[in-house]
Amino acid sequence: MDVTALIIEAVSGAIGGNAAGAASKSTSLGTAGNTIAGAIGGGIGGQILSSVLGGGAATAASGLDFGAIATGFAEGGVSGAVVALVIGYIKSKMAK
Repeated sequence: MDVTALIIEAVSGAIGGNAAGAASKSTSLGTAGNTIAGAIGGGIGGQILSSVLGGGAATAASGLDFGAIATGFAEGGVSGAVVALVIGYIKSKMAK
């Protein structure tokens, strides 16, 4: 696991989590909740996606080229958004 790749994916996951929360008010966890859920989801999900898809942000740390960094942001952002939405959905269903 590369620390630079993990940071790229966690930051993009936090951004993705907040974007998902803004897009779906009914499942939003609030700014702090979306940020935390997105960062965790982006870090873990981004690492899983980069190992499954082969490359991604792990390459970004070694070469720091634009394509690899963009792939890391995409992997982390998407997985962070998905995790924030899933946790928000579960929370909203448990509150009823």
